[in-house]
Amino acid sequence: MSSAEPTEQTGPAVRSQPEQPEHTPRPEPVPGLAESARLLAGSTTTSTALVADALARIEDAQPTLNAFRHLRAEAALAEAAEADRRLAAGERLPLLGVPVAVKDDTDVAGLPTHFGCDGERPPATTDSEAVRRLRAAGAVIVGKTNSCELGQWPFTEGPAFGATRNPWNTAHTPGGSSGGSAAAVAAGLVPAALGSDGAGSVRIPAAWTHLVGIKPQRGRVSVHPHHDAFQGLTVNGPLARTVADAALLLDAAAGAHPDDFHRPPAVRAAEAARRDPGRLRIALAWRPPLTLTGAGPDPEVRRAVAALAETLARLGHHVEEARPRYGLIGLAFVPRATAGIAELAARHPEPALLDPRTRSALRTGTRLGGRVVRAARAREVRQHRRIGALFDASGYDVLVTPTTAAPPPNIGTFDQLSAWRTDVTMAAACPYAWPWNVLGWPGINVPAGFTGSGLPVGAQLLGPSRSEERLIALAAQLEDDLRWYEHRPPTP
Repeated sequence: MSSAEPTEQTGPAVRSQPEQPEHTPRPEPVPGLAESARLLAGSTTTSTALVADALARIEDAQPTLNAFRHLRAEAALAEAAEADRRLAAGERLPLLGVPVAVKDDTDVAGLPTHFGCDGERPPATTDSEAVRRLRAAGAVIVGKTNSCELGQWPFTEGPAFGATRNPWNTAHTPGGSSGGSAAAVAAGLVPAALGSDGAGSVRIPAAWTHLVGIKPQRGRVSVHPHHDAFQGLTVNGPLARTVADAALLLDAAAGAHPDDFHRPPAVRAAEAARRDPGRLRIALAWRPPLTLTGAGPDPEVRRAVAALAETLARLGHHVEEARPRYGLIGLAFVPRATAGIAELAARHPEPALLDPRTRSALRTGTRLGGRVVRAARAREVRQHRRIGALFDASGYDVLVTPTTAAPPPNIGTFDQLSAWRTDVTMAAACPYAWPWNVLGWPGINVPAGFTGSGLPVGAQLLGPSRSEERLIALAAQLEDDLRWYEHRPPTP
């Protein structure tokens, strides 16, 4: 790795309201991940050109979108030049020379890992396992994308870095907590990015920025240096504009560290993206788990997801409404989530800089740690049986739900809310994603369309344990039919 000094860059918030995007095909802003790899292998372009272009786009968009917390401009260009030398010598790797971004909860040697927090942090001395694997596949990490504080919320805003904005309409959030990664990919700043998902934090921003976002099986992509992030809730996963690109990034990042607790057998995601899924039995569920908010899908979300279900039926699948038996799964989620926040917040060198809502979660997580969180985790086996009956006893192959109940909220919607009101507002907007984090099972957000005002919404394809390949194949079949990648936001 180059010892060049990394360039840190953050952008100011922008308050203007853009015109609504037109939903017509636009020129490709940057080559996708697979296309970039193909162009490099065929000597049609160079890594230096792709990385320089990505860095220029990031810098141009940063004052408007504010997607990045850190850039590695000098180091990335040095690594691109080395990739070009390797390519010229005939070396071939899946992502050799391709620029990608990672979320700022992921250690990259030489850069601090702020995870959305204010204050100073020392640079990481080593790469996380996921970044190590991306580098081993040849990827050039151009920078680290913004996240809300400790990944708690479905928005990417905070005093440490400002607000990250949705490229489809900058008055709205791209979601969170992987909002920076989603904004960067949706705007065409990088062809793909790594995010993390502890309660929908890949799938929610993917839904709200018109992307494919994969939450893989627990352990599929290592979370090392953590062994069991957020009490087993959090996994790393890709965001991309196409299923093939998301699958390619998943294959590159997947694999365990020797110290990891969870080690599922390998999958071949890129191959699955080229495979016919066969005729599947698909359950469509509108009712979310119990959150005490009375939340249901916004009429425009329901319309979009119903249309996607009709597409699935037209493609030959058997689709019918069903009601998964979620039970009181929230009683297992809350202790695990708050204990995970408490574990990270307790390590912050300046606790007074943390958001009051984070400090509240720290107190709750401390109270619910130990015996309570162990009991919550022990219930997972029964939750697998109860919810898994949808697949085992009822014979469904895939569950489809809205990814969120609402379109992306306005920037500032959660400002000045108490911890309780933030949780209630968040649960009402995003009641569908988090149960699959409790279960540890895979899910994929696919674009489902747009509201009348041009805001993206998404649908989840959810499966039982280790079902990524089936979900990816189904998502790819939908993409072939709906061609959602032809719709792009305005140039930032």
